[in-house]
Amino acid sequence: MCGKLYLCATPIGNLEDITLRVLRTLKEVDLIAAEDTRNSIKLLNHFDIHTPMTSYHEFNKIEKAYQLVNKMKEGMNIALITDAGTPGISDPGEDLVRICYEEGIEVTSLPGPAACITSLTMSGRPTRRFAFEAFLPREKKERAVILEELKTETRTIVMYEAPHRLGKTLAELYEALGDRNITITRELTKMHEEKLRFTLSDAVSYYEENEPKGEFVLVIEGKTHEELEKESQARFEEISIEEHMKMYEDKGIDRKEAMKMVAKDRGMSKRDVYKALL
Repeated sequence: MCGKLYLCATPIGNLEDITLRVLRTLKEVDLIAAEDTRNSIKLLNHFDIHTPMTSYHEFNKIEKAYQLVNKMKEGMNIALITDAGTPGISDPGEDLVRICYEEGIEVTSLPGPAACITSLTMSGRPTRRFAFEAFLPREKKERAVILEELKTETRTIVMYEAPHRLGKTLAELYEALGDRNITITRELTKMHEEKLRFTLSDAVSYYEENEPKGEFVLVIEGKTHEELEKESQARFEEISIEEHMKMYEDKGIDRKEAMKMVAKDRGMSKRDVYKALL
């Protein structure tokens, strides 16, 4: 019988956050695949776990995934751990999981710490709907595309950032999104855990004067539907109703339906659009 892949969440700071189930699994599996074995050996030593380890990281994620899958096909059970938090969240674990499914290997996830959820729940920002962006892309064009998409995001936005890039990222977010409310967290679950609530403009100013240290999670309020509606109306007020109608009719939309769409765009009644066209 084939073995199984266990995604084991490990502490993001406080070692007491590891679950009993994860500890038992790490002791019982045949092999632990770790993002950084030098980092993970400290965790295993702390809990007196002596299971063999192998490295699985960004630079060997595909080739090594197939090696691990072959071991599981031979009956080995393997636990995947990241440096901190839940495997598969903004790390190469997602590729191993995908390949396991393609190769018929069973996958299960042992829940536990995740920096994105920890920050979101303590942020004081809306939590019912949220969008997780992880790290913004490094490549300039791709980064610009994502920032453009986020301009109209109504869900709370959660993203990660490294200290040496925080100032630049905050400035770009302020320019793209406007002065939204933001909660910035660092040192999660540790003694000096920090939660700072700003507007984006205040956050930019704060980190111009205070050197960022540690890994950061940014929790940004989404735009309200009322704000989006006002922006849409303001944008369409710059063109005439006739031009607005033509924009839809040129797409093959019949006149009656186009009038409805124009009325909605401009916050007018359909009757008022009709009168204006007359």
